[in-house]
Amino acid sequence: MVFIAVGTPSRRGDGHADLSYVYGASKEIAEAVQGFTVVVTKSTVPVGTGDEVERIIRETNPAADVAVVSNPEFLREGAAISDFKRPDRIVVGIEDERAREVMNDVYRPLFLNAAPMLFTARRTSELIKYAANAFLAMKITFINEVADLCEMVGANVQDVARGIGLDNRIGAKFLHAGPGYGGSCFPKDTLALVKTAQDFGTPIRLVETTVAVNDQRKRAMARKVINACGGNVRGETIAVLGLTFKPNTDDMREAPSLSIIQALQDAGADVRAYDPEGMENARKLLDNVHYGRSPYDVAEGASALVIVTEWDAFRALDFDRIKQAMKQPIVVDLRNVYRREEMARHGFRYLTIGRPQEEILP
Repeated sequence: MVFIAVGTPSRRGDGHADLSYVYGASKEIAEAVQGFTVVVTKSTVPVGTGDEVERIIRETNPAADVAVVSNPEFLREGAAISDFKRPDRIVVGIEDERAREVMNDVYRPLFLNAAPMLFTARRTSELIKYAANAFLAMKITFINEVADLCEMVGANVQDVARGIGLDNRIGAKFLHAGPGYGGSCFPKDTLALVKTAQDFGTPIRLVETTVAVNDQRKRAMARKVINACGGNVRGETIAVLGLTFKPNTDDMREAPSLSIIQALQDAGADVRAYDPEGMENARKLLDNVHYGRSPYDVAEGASALVIVTEWDAFRALDFDRIKQAMKQPIVVDLRNVYRREEMARHGFRYLTIGRPQEEILP
Protein backbone atom coordinates (compact mmCIF):
# COMPACT_ATOMS: atom_id res chain seq x y z
CA MET A 1 0.00 0.00 0.00
CA VAL A 2 1.32 3.44 -0.93
CA PHE A 3 0.10 6.89 0.12
CA ILE A 4 0.52 9.97 -2.07
CA ALA A 5 0.54 13.01 0.21
CA VAL A 6 2.44 15.99 -1.20
CA GLY A 7 0.63 18.78 0.63
CA THR A 8 -1.86 21.20 -0.84
CA PRO A 9 -1.07 21.72 -4.54
CA SER A 10 -0.11 25.27 -5.45
CA ARG A 11 -2.01 27.21 -8.08
CA ARG A 12 -0.85 27.99 -11.58
CA GLY A 13 -1.32 31.39 -13.16
CA ASP A 14 -4.69 30.33 -14.58
CA GLY A 15 -5.95 29.41 -11.10
CA HIS A 16 -5.81 25.65 -11.65
CA ALA A 17 -3.91 23.34 -9.30
CA ASP A 18 -0.28 22.51 -10.07
CA LEU A 19 -0.32 18.71 -9.84
CA SER A 20 3.21 18.12 -11.11
CA TYR A 21 4.38 16.69 -7.76
CA VAL A 22 1.40 14.35 -7.54
CA TYR A 23 2.01 13.09 -11.08
CA GLY A 24 5.74 12.82 -10.45
CA ALA A 25 5.10 10.69 -7.37
CA SER A 26 2.74 8.53 -9.44
CA LYS A 27 5.52 7.72 -11.91
CA GLU A 28 7.92 6.82 -9.10
CA ILE A 29 5.30 4.53 -7.56
CA ALA A 30 4.63 2.86 -10.90
CA GLU A 31 8.29 1.97 -11.25
CA ALA A 32 8.42 0.39 -7.78
CA VAL A 33 5.14 -1.50 -7.27
CA GLN A 34 5.11 -5.28 -7.13
CA GLY A 35 1.97 -7.36 -6.77
CA PHE A 36 -1.43 -5.92 -5.91
CA THR A 37 -0.99 -2.42 -4.44
CA VAL A 38 -3.49 0.14 -3.18
CA VAL A 39 -2.32 3.66 -4.05
CA VAL A 40 -4.03 6.26 -1.88
CA THR A 41 -4.17 9.98 -2.68
CA LYS A 42 -4.35 12.01 0.54
CA SER A 43 -3.68 15.40 -1.02
CA THR A 44 -6.53 17.76 -1.76
CA VAL A 45 -6.78 17.43 -5.53
CA PRO A 46 -9.28 18.44 -8.23
CA VAL A 47 -11.98 16.04 -9.39
CA GLY A 48 -10.54 13.52 -11.84
CA THR A 49 -7.00 13.53 -10.44
CA GLY A 50 -7.33 9.91 -9.36
CA ASP A 51 -8.17 8.97 -12.94
CA GLU A 52 -5.00 10.65 -14.15
CA VAL A 53 -2.89 9.03 -11.42
CA GLU A 54 -4.17 5.64 -12.49
CA ARG A 55 -3.52 6.41 -16.14
CA ILE A 56 0.07 7.49 -15.40
CA ILE A 57 0.77 4.37 -13.37
CA ARG A 58 -0.62 2.04 -16.05
CA GLU A 59 1.19 3.92 -18.82
CA THR A 60 4.50 3.83 -16.93
CA ASN A 61 4.12 0.19 -15.87
CA PRO A 62 1.46 -1.71 -17.87
CA ALA A 63 1.96 -4.76 -15.65
CA ALA A 64 1.15 -2.88 -12.43
CA ASP A 65 -1.79 -4.27 -10.47
CA VAL A 66 -3.02 -1.21 -8.61
CA ALA A 67 -6.20 0.22 -7.14
CA VAL A 68 -6.08 4.00 -6.93
CA VAL A 69 -8.07 5.37 -3.98
CA SER A 70 -9.09 8.88 -2.93
CA ASN A 71 -8.92 9.35 0.85
CA PRO A 72 -9.03 13.12 1.52
CA GLU A 73 -7.96 14.38 4.93
CA PHE A 74 -10.13 16.67 7.02
CA LEU A 75 -7.49 17.80 9.50
CA ARG A 76 -7.43 21.24 11.08
CA GLU A 77 -4.10 23.02 11.12
CA GLY A 78 -2.85 23.05 14.69
CA ALA A 79 -5.01 20.07 15.69
CA ALA A 80 -4.09 17.48 13.05
CA ILE A 81 -3.02 14.66 15.37
CA SER A 82 -6.16 14.93 17.48
CA ASP A 83 -8.34 15.09 14.37
CA PHE A 84 -6.65 12.02 12.90
CA LYS A 85 -7.14 9.98 16.08
CA ARG A 86 -10.74 11.12 16.53
CA PRO A 87 -12.12 11.85 13.05
CA ASP A 88 -15.74 12.84 12.58
CA ARG A 89 -15.78 10.95 9.26
CA ILE A 90 -13.47 8.99 7.00
CA VAL A 91 -14.18 9.35 3.28
CA VAL A 92 -12.84 6.74 0.87
CA GLY A 93 -13.34 6.84 -2.90
CA ILE A 94 -12.76 3.55 -4.73
CA GLU A 95 -13.22 2.10 -8.20
CA ASP A 96 -11.81 -1.35 -7.37
CA GLU A 97 -13.66 -3.32 -4.68
CA ARG A 98 -10.44 -5.00 -3.60
CA ALA A 99 -9.42 -1.69 -2.02
CA ARG A 100 -12.40 -1.64 0.36
CA GLU A 101 -11.07 -4.37 2.66
CA VAL A 102 -7.58 -2.85 2.64
CA MET A 103 -8.86 0.57 3.64
CA ASN A 104 -11.07 -0.93 6.34
CA ASP A 105 -7.99 -2.64 7.78
CA VAL A 106 -5.98 0.60 7.69
CA TYR A 107 -8.56 2.47 9.76
CA ARG A 108 -9.61 -0.42 12.01
CA PRO A 109 -7.66 1.00 15.02
CA LEU A 110 -9.99 4.03 14.93
CA PHE A 111 -13.19 1.97 14.95
CA LEU A 112 -13.34 2.11 18.77
CA ASN A 113 -14.04 5.81 18.36
CA ALA A 114 -16.98 4.93 16.10
CA ALA A 115 -15.66 7.05 13.25
CA PRO A 116 -18.06 6.59 10.31
CA MET A 117 -16.48 5.37 7.07
CA LEU A 118 -18.14 6.59 3.91
CA PHE A 119 -17.24 4.65 0.77
CA THR A 120 -18.03 6.42 -2.49
CA ALA A 121 -16.89 6.51 -6.08
CA ARG A 122 -13.44 8.08 -6.47
CA ARG A 123 -14.56 11.31 -8.13
CA THR A 124 -17.27 11.75 -5.52
CA SER A 125 -14.67 11.49 -2.75
CA GLU A 126 -12.50 14.13 -4.44
CA LEU A 127 -15.48 16.47 -4.72
CA ILE A 128 -16.55 15.96 -1.09
CA LYS A 129 -13.32 17.56 0.13
CA TYR A 130 -13.76 20.66 -2.02
CA ALA A 131 -17.48 20.95 -1.32
CA ALA A 132 -16.91 20.71 2.45
CA ASN A 133 -14.31 23.47 2.53
CA ALA A 134 -16.32 25.67 0.17
CA PHE A 135 -19.38 25.33 2.38
CA LEU A 136 -17.42 26.32 5.49
CA ALA A 137 -15.90 29.27 3.63
CA MET A 138 -19.40 30.37 2.60
CA LYS A 139 -20.53 30.10 6.23
CA ILE A 140 -17.70 32.38 7.36
CA THR A 141 -18.43 34.85 4.58
CA PHE A 142 -22.14 34.80 5.37
CA ILE A 143 -21.65 35.75 9.01
CA ASN A 144 -19.13 38.42 7.99
CA GLU A 145 -21.72 40.06 5.74
CA VAL A 146 -24.35 39.73 8.47
CA ALA A 147 -21.85 41.47 10.78
CA ASP A 148 -21.75 44.45 8.42
CA LEU A 149 -25.54 44.60 8.48
CA CYS A 150 -25.53 44.37 12.27
CA GLU A 151 -23.31 47.43 12.50
CA MET A 152 -25.71 49.41 10.34
CA VAL A 153 -28.92 48.42 12.14
CA GLY A 154 -27.53 48.36 15.68
CA ALA A 155 -27.64 44.59 16.23
CA ASN A 156 -25.02 42.30 17.76
CA VAL A 157 -23.60 39.69 15.39
CA GLN A 158 -22.44 37.47 18.25
CA ASP A 159 -26.00 37.16 19.51
CA VAL A 160 -27.23 36.62 15.95
CA ALA A 161 -24.66 33.85 15.51
CA ARG A 162 -25.72 32.20 18.76
CA GLY A 163 -29.36 32.50 17.80
CA ILE A 164 -28.99 30.82 14.43
CA GLY A 165 -26.29 28.42 15.61
CA LEU A 166 -28.68 26.85 18.12
CA ASP A 167 -30.58 25.52 15.12
CA ASN A 168 -29.10 22.05 14.66
CA ARG A 169 -29.55 22.36 10.91
CA ILE A 170 -27.11 25.28 10.93
CA GLY A 171 -24.76 24.66 13.87
CA ALA A 172 -22.60 27.12 15.77
CA LYS A 173 -19.20 26.42 14.22
CA PHE A 174 -17.68 28.83 11.66
CA LEU A 175 -20.10 31.58 12.65
CA HIS A 176 -17.47 33.87 14.15
CA ALA A 177 -17.33 37.21 12.37
CA GLY A 178 -13.87 38.52 11.56
CA PRO A 179 -11.56 39.90 8.88
CA GLY A 180 -12.07 37.04 6.42
CA TYR A 181 -10.72 33.53 6.02
CA GLY A 182 -7.17 32.64 5.02
CA GLY A 183 -4.76 29.72 5.28
CA SER A 184 -3.69 27.00 2.91
CA CYS A 185 -7.09 25.32 2.41
CA PHE A 186 -10.10 27.60 2.07
CA PRO A 187 -8.66 30.13 -0.42
CA LYS A 188 -7.21 27.45 -2.71
CA ASP A 189 -10.06 24.97 -2.40
CA THR A 190 -12.80 27.51 -3.09
CA LEU A 191 -10.91 28.75 -6.13
CA ALA A 192 -10.27 25.19 -7.31
CA LEU A 193 -13.96 24.35 -7.03
CA VAL A 194 -14.84 27.51 -8.96
CA LYS A 195 -12.41 26.60 -11.75
CA THR A 196 -13.59 22.99 -11.90
CA ALA A 197 -17.23 24.04 -12.10
CA GLN A 198 -16.44 26.54 -14.86
CA ASP A 199 -14.47 23.93 -16.82
CA PHE A 200 -17.50 21.62 -16.78
CA GLY A 201 -19.93 24.40 -17.68
CA THR A 202 -21.72 24.41 -14.30
CA PRO A 203 -20.54 27.57 -12.51
CA ILE A 204 -21.13 27.70 -8.76
CA ARG A 205 -22.13 31.32 -8.26
CA LEU A 206 -22.34 31.13 -4.48
CA VAL A 207 -18.71 30.04 -4.22
CA GLU A 208 -17.60 32.58 -6.82
CA THR A 209 -19.20 35.32 -4.74
CA THR A 210 -17.66 33.91 -1.56
CA VAL A 211 -14.18 34.19 -3.07
CA ALA A 212 -14.79 37.77 -4.26
CA VAL A 213 -16.38 38.96 -1.01
CA ASN A 214 -13.60 37.46 1.12
CA ASP A 215 -10.89 39.16 -0.94
CA GLN A 216 -12.64 42.52 -0.64
CA ARG A 217 -13.26 42.14 3.07
CA LYS A 218 -9.60 42.04 4.03
CA ARG A 219 -8.87 45.48 2.64
CA ALA A 220 -12.18 46.72 4.01
CA MET A 221 -10.80 45.97 7.48
CA ALA A 222 -7.97 48.41 6.80
CA ARG A 223 -10.54 51.08 5.91
CA LYS A 224 -12.20 50.38 9.26
CA VAL A 225 -8.92 51.16 10.99
CA ILE A 226 -8.36 54.29 8.91
CA ASN A 227 -11.87 55.56 9.70
CA ALA A 228 -11.28 54.92 13.40
CA CYS A 229 -8.29 57.27 13.15
CA GLY A 230 -10.36 60.06 11.64
CA GLY A 231 -9.95 59.06 8.00
CA ASN A 232 -6.21 59.68 7.68
CA VAL A 233 -3.31 57.53 8.90
CA ARG A 234 -0.53 59.12 6.85
CA GLY A 235 2.51 59.39 9.09
CA GLU A 236 0.72 57.60 11.93
CA THR A 237 1.90 54.41 13.63
CA ILE A 238 -0.55 51.50 13.65
CA ALA A 239 0.11 48.53 15.94
CA VAL A 240 -1.03 45.14 14.63
CA LEU A 241 -1.44 42.18 16.98
CA GLY A 242 -1.55 38.85 15.17
CA LEU A 243 -0.21 38.05 11.73
CA THR A 244 -0.98 34.37 11.10
CA PHE A 245 -4.31 33.40 9.55
CA LYS A 246 -5.31 31.64 12.79
CA PRO A 247 -3.84 31.08 16.26
CA ASN A 248 -1.49 28.21 17.17
CA THR A 249 0.31 28.15 13.82
CA ASP A 250 3.04 30.08 12.03
CA ASP A 251 1.15 29.87 8.74
CA MET A 252 0.97 33.19 6.86
CA ARG A 253 -0.60 31.84 3.67
CA GLU A 254 -3.48 34.10 2.55
CA ALA A 255 -3.59 35.62 6.05
CA PRO A 256 -5.92 38.64 6.32
CA SER A 257 -3.08 40.56 7.97
CA LEU A 258 -1.21 40.68 4.65
CA SER A 259 -3.94 42.65 2.87
CA ILE A 260 -4.71 44.76 5.93
CA ILE A 261 -1.10 45.81 6.45
CA GLN A 262 -0.55 46.48 2.75
CA ALA A 263 -3.64 48.70 2.63
CA LEU A 264 -2.54 50.59 5.75
CA GLN A 265 0.90 51.12 4.23
CA ASP A 266 -0.70 52.28 0.98
CA ALA A 267 -2.54 54.88 3.07
CA GLY A 268 0.77 56.12 4.48
CA ALA A 269 0.80 54.38 7.87
CA ASP A 270 3.88 53.08 9.64
CA VAL A 271 3.01 49.53 10.76
CA ARG A 272 4.42 47.84 13.85
CA ALA A 273 3.45 44.19 14.36
CA TYR A 274 3.75 41.36 16.82
CA ASP A 275 2.79 37.68 16.54
CA PRO A 276 3.83 34.86 18.89
CA GLU A 277 4.80 32.51 16.04
CA GLY A 278 4.39 34.11 12.64
CA MET A 279 6.93 36.94 12.43
CA GLU A 280 9.68 34.93 10.75
CA ASN A 281 7.36 33.92 7.92
CA ALA A 282 5.80 37.38 7.81
CA ARG A 283 9.20 38.93 7.10
CA LYS A 284 9.29 36.98 3.83
CA LEU A 285 5.98 38.45 2.70
CA LEU A 286 5.85 41.98 4.12
CA ASP A 287 8.19 44.92 3.60
CA ASN A 288 8.81 47.93 5.82
CA VAL A 289 7.13 46.49 8.90
CA HIS A 290 8.71 46.91 12.34
CA TYR A 291 8.38 43.69 14.34
CA GLY A 292 8.19 44.13 18.08
CA ARG A 293 9.08 41.93 21.01
CA SER A 294 5.65 42.08 22.64
CA PRO A 295 2.22 43.72 22.34
CA TYR A 296 3.44 46.50 24.60
CA ASP A 297 6.48 47.12 22.43
CA VAL A 298 4.46 47.64 19.24
CA ALA A 299 1.89 49.79 21.06
CA GLU A 300 4.53 52.43 21.79
CA GLY A 301 3.45 55.68 20.09
CA ALA A 302 0.66 53.99 18.12
CA SER A 303 -2.43 55.88 17.04
CA ALA A 304 -4.43 52.65 16.97
CA LEU A 305 -3.99 49.05 18.02
CA VAL A 306 -5.56 46.38 15.79
CA ILE A 307 -6.26 42.81 16.92
CA VAL A 308 -6.15 40.66 13.78
CA THR A 309 -5.52 37.14 15.12
CA GLU A 310 -7.11 35.91 18.34
CA TRP A 311 -4.08 34.40 20.03
CA ASP A 312 -4.61 33.47 23.70
CA ALA A 313 -1.73 35.83 24.51
CA PHE A 314 -3.94 38.75 23.42
CA ARG A 315 -6.93 37.81 25.59
CA ALA A 316 -5.65 39.26 28.85
CA LEU A 317 -3.61 42.33 27.95
CA ASP A 318 -2.67 44.98 30.46
CA PHE A 319 -4.60 47.85 28.90
CA ASP A 320 -3.52 50.39 31.49
CA ARG A 321 0.04 49.76 30.33
CA ILE A 322 -0.97 49.83 26.68
CA LYS A 323 -2.85 53.11 27.08
CA GLN A 324 0.20 54.76 28.60
CA ALA A 325 2.29 53.62 25.62
CA MET A 326 -0.10 54.68 22.87
CA LYS A 327 -0.46 58.06 21.22
CA GLN A 328 -4.24 57.65 21.07
CA PRO A 329 -6.38 55.14 23.02
CA ILE A 330 -8.01 53.46 20.03
CA VAL A 331 -8.45 49.68 19.71
CA VAL A 332 -9.92 48.06 16.61
CA ASP A 333 -10.75 44.47 17.55
CA LEU A 334 -11.35 42.42 14.39
CA ARG A 335 -11.99 39.27 16.46
CA ASN A 336 -14.35 40.63 19.15
CA VAL A 337 -12.07 39.41 21.92
CA TYR A 338 -13.05 41.94 24.59
CA ARG A 339 -16.20 43.41 26.05
CA ARG A 340 -16.99 47.01 25.32
CA GLU A 341 -17.64 47.96 28.94
CA GLU A 342 -14.24 46.59 29.94
CA MET A 343 -12.48 48.66 27.28
CA ALA A 344 -14.48 51.75 28.22
CA ARG A 345 -13.39 51.30 31.81
CA HIS A 346 -9.78 51.53 30.63
CA GLY A 347 -10.57 54.68 28.66
CA PHE A 348 -10.36 53.27 25.13
CA ARG A 349 -12.39 53.99 22.06
CA TYR A 350 -13.20 50.41 21.08
CA LEU A 351 -14.40 49.31 17.63
CA THR A 352 -15.42 45.75 16.88
CA ILE A 353 -16.94 43.58 14.15
CA GLY A 354 -20.72 43.39 13.86
CA ARG A 355 -21.53 45.04 17.15
CA PRO A 356 -23.25 48.41 17.58
CA GLN A 357 -21.07 51.35 18.48
CA GLU A 358 -23.06 51.95 21.62
CA GLU A 359 -24.34 48.63 22.92
CA ILE A 360 -27.39 48.56 25.20
CA LEU A 361 -26.25 46.41 28.10
CA PRO A 362 -28.75 44.10 29.85
